Amino acid sequence: MKTTLIVLGAAALLCFVSCKNTEEVTKDNIEEKATEETFDSTGYTSGVIEYSQEKEDCEYTIKLKDGLYYDPINLEDGYKKDGMTVYFKFSPLRMKNRCNKANPVSIKEMLPAKK
Repeated sequence: MKTTLIVLGAAALLCFVSCKNTEEVTKDNIEEKATEETFDSTGYTSGVIEYSQEKEDCEYTIKLKDGLYYDPINLEDGYKKDGMTVYFKFSPLRMKNRCNKANPVSIKEMLPAKK
């Protein structure tokens, strides 16, 4: 019985230690990853952040190269810069559009593009 408890305790400790994320994620880490020459944009969509003061328009949208606009409902303040080029992963949302020209999306991951 005592041996079983020791084995179970050791297994639980090993699982806890091995499952812990050791890399601290900060905005500096995100910017460094985006500017590395080895950045692979596979799986990311690229676009340009656009700011608008127009009535009935979204304040911030992401414009794609093909002219399509997305309305990121969870855009972080650090990315609210007009003209900023970004790479992002997103999920489309099934909700009413907040503005006429853009479809609502939820940002899963976003990185600034290398300048």
